[in-house]
Amino acid sequence: MIITDLTKIADNQGSVCGDLSRVSSCVIDDANDDSEGDISCSRISPGGNRYYVPVVDAAFTPFVKQIFESLDSCLKFYKEYGRYCGFDVRKGCDKRDEKGTTILKHFVCSREGFNELFRNKVVRGRRTVSRRCGCKARVVLKLMECNRYAVHNFVEEHNHPFVDESCRQFLRVNREMTVGLRSIVFDAAKVNIGCSKSFSLAKEMYGGYSNVGATLRDFRNFNRDLKQYVGEKDGQMMIDKFKVMQEASSSFYYAYDVDSAGHLTKLFWADPVGRRYFEIYGDAVSFDATFDTNKYNMVFAPFTGVDKHDRCVTFAACLLLQESVSDYSWAFEQLVKAMGRNPVIIITDQCPAMKVAIPAVFSNANGLVPTKHRLCMWHIMNKFPIKLGNRLCKETDFMEKLKKFIWSSFLEIDEFEKGWAEVIKEFKLEGNKWLLDMYEIRSSWIPAYFRDEPMFGLLRTTSRSESENFFFSQFHKQGDSLCEFWIRYQSAMDRQRNETKRLNNESNSSMPTTLSTWYIEDDAAKLFTRTIFYKVQEEILAGCLDMQIKRMSDEVDGVTNFEIRDVKVKDKLFKVSVSRSHAVCSCKKFVMCGIVCRHSFCGLKQIGVTKFPKTLVLNRWMKIAECGSSSGSISVENDFLKMEQVSVKMTDICYDFRQVVDKAGLQADRLDYVHKVIKQLNDDLDSHGVGVDFTKRDHMAAMVGEEPQGDLAVLAPNVCKNKGNYFKRLISEREKAVTKSKKRVRRCKECSAVTHDLRTCPNRNRGES
Repeated sequence: MIITDLTKIADNQGSVCGDLSRVSSCVIDDANDDSEGDISCSRISPGGNRYYVPVVDAAFTPFVKQIFESLDSCLKFYKEYGRYCGFDVRKGCDKRDEKGTTILKHFVCSREGFNELFRNKVVRGRRTVSRRCGCKARVVLKLMECNRYAVHNFVEEHNHPFVDESCRQFLRVNREMTVGLRSIVFDAAKVNIGCSKSFSLAKEMYGGYSNVGATLRDFRNFNRDLKQYVGEKDGQMMIDKFKVMQEASSSFYYAYDVDSAGHLTKLFWADPVGRRYFEIYGDAVSFDATFDTNKYNMVFAPFTGVDKHDRCVTFAACLLLQESVSDYSWAFEQLVKAMGRNPVIIITDQCPAMKVAIPAVFSNANGLVPTKHRLCMWHIMNKFPIKLGNRLCKETDFMEKLKKFIWSSFLEIDEFEKGWAEVIKEFKLEGNKWLLDMYEIRSSWIPAYFRDEPMFGLLRTTSRSESENFFFSQFHKQGDSLCEFWIRYQSAMDRQRNETKRLNNESNSSMPTTLSTWYIEDDAAKLFTRTIFYKVQEEILAGCLDMQIKRMSDEVDGVTNFEIRDVKVKDKLFKVSVSRSHAVCSCKKFVMCGIVCRHSFCGLKQIGVTKFPKTLVLNRWMKIAECGSSSGSISVENDFLKMEQVSVKMTDICYDFRQVVDKAGLQADRLDYVHKVIKQLNDDLDSHGVGVDFTKRDHMAAMVGEEPQGDLAVLAPNVCKNKGNYFKRLISEREKAVTKSKKRVRRCKECSAVTHDLRTCPNRNRGES
């Protein structure tokens, strides 16, 4: 019965299951067989062993008394011979004289010898394999006069078949992480592309996996070697890199601190471009810490602002070991030293350490204007359901009524306080301690208290920092060393600043479409960047279409007063005073955000103003905003960008090579010509000794920095634990519930219940019984 079933399976599936008569093999028995396509022949020894002899052009075959200038040149020649034949080569034993000079050297087939572990059949731990089979093929070199080497013995017979043509790409002689491949791995890592994807990218660039010249494992090994090269020297290499950058550009600022044992604990830096941007856009700063950006769990905290395109811009950044008052105070002190002044406003979350550090550092010391500290409204509003309960916040109109007074920028302080008190009294929350605490600090998060402060309406929440954190998360990952972190940070800055250049070009090279016939809109299109112009245009159109003038006074000393009703804001009259050169509105949008409001535009239009008043144009929103910065902070040297220039040059070479191959097409004569030229170029480079001394270690030094000499003054940071690290922090019950709610619910396929599955469904069991 079993034989019958196996026969049926074999016949139905086309299998050779159990039928050895269907298995065929090809064995070369004649040593002189010259079948087309074979690169080897075989013979059988008197003892019955089969030996394989490669059939290769004599120009690539070693011979006795062949002279080589050095051992390396012979090893290279023998590897090339092995590449043509289909076997790997490794270094064997040697013999040295009393001076340590090698007088006899063996280069052997990689399958020479035996693995004693496997011969004794003692296999423990990891499952491993061995390819060694006692192959005797080798070339033996002997030292001659003039420090040259001659082939003393050459054994070309192998006791194993050669690797098939389709698998030769996996031979070690065909695998090498060249400068180009190492650059691909390194450049891909800058934008958080791992080894697997960079290997796939190299395959597309080189036209196939067989043309890459390395395997995925080689890519990963190089990435491992790069991390090992940095090792414990991480902190010192980072400081040395900053020293070089400061020598290249005096405007580059950095500072660091170490603990008693010499381990790095704090690091702050601000490059020339960031300091220049702070001079222009540093009136409003958002500061928030992000985590899981390096293997030491150091807190990464960038200082973020808003540029003339209403985009995030990074002024400076720091790495801190702890989220403590002392660490934050140190970082804020370095910001003041680097920038020369305090920010006008800084917005953070409700971090207790920041609450203490900010007023202590950003004070009026040394004659500086003190900084106003503002809390993120989103963080506070997000706590309402947690502190007051979901039933009150989501099943009643409590939040809807309260938000009208919290978020509104049009309310005066007394209007807010009256509205807050009415809502609290309506829902009987007068005794709630958390609400009382929030009311006590209302001046630090309610917009009504910032209406008279310049630019305080620019940032209400830390969403700018959250956006920056997400942006940096696309480049950084948790296992990065400090050197890798810095390289990825530079790549992130390159992308951010390239985007700024693109927006500059769009604003300067084109004019947006105007929608009204008022000449002031044309003037605004010439002054402002495109993004800001669209905001201004919206206000202009609303000023022309959505305003109702309730009262207009006579002109007194060039000033006309208006009372204007906005159809989109109920029960509110806006008082506007305008002249031909200025406008003031009770909504105070220009004071808070630097953009003229619709009510002011309505008044300006009424008195016949056609040119945009210069007093209502802030430099930070203009196309030429950078022209007002000091020249001392814009000198940027390119000496430390040499590695990036080399990478670009190598990319250009690869692109040109692909162009040449594409032009050759599929015509054999053209491809032969291209191949001939490439081999000639390779020989010319070898003859001139180009690249011989540029080792992998030299390449890694060019990538991540020179290895420090002598004792390390700055040791790598200790791995720390911070509350923001997801794997180290305590997770609240609410966060657990939210995470659980996002998981897919498993339901019974019989009755769709969530308490059991199909196997234990009572309905199914009842039906079966």
